[in-house]
Amino acid sequence: MNMKTYCRNILFILLIALSWSGCTENPVDEDGLLITGREECYVSNFDLLGTDRLSVRIGNAEIDDEDCTIKVVVAYGTDLRNLYPQFSLVTDAKLEPKITGITDFSDLDNPKKYTVVSGNRKVRKTYTVFVSVQPLK
Repeated sequence: MNMKTYCRNILFILLIALSWSGCTENPVDEDGLLITGREECYVSNFDLLGTDRLSVRIGNAEIDDEDCTIKVVVAYGTDLRNLYPQFSLVTDAKLEPKITGITDFSDLDNPKKYTVVSGNRKVRKTYTVFVSVQPLK
């Protein structure tokens, strides 16, 4: 086989491979995230960060997946108007609303709510985040 024929065969094989791989389009959601078959839908970890991006949490957050609640205690003196929530979710899940920056948690009578959406986008769980401040000793 001469070099010209060899190169033509390689090019032909590459074109077939590229066209074949282009036929299997993966579905994506409105955010451009891959939609998978995963039905799991939960929060595995939660933290609150201050404006310096350091945790203001005292102890671990208490996450109840049955009641869909998150209880977190922050250090005394924390500015509740300027916190950055951090969620760790099960694989392929997403959070609504999206966290785009600093969040005001100062209205303790009206806790924030966040919805976790499963990878297949069919299961939704709304978690309520209850923030309390460590008492002054």
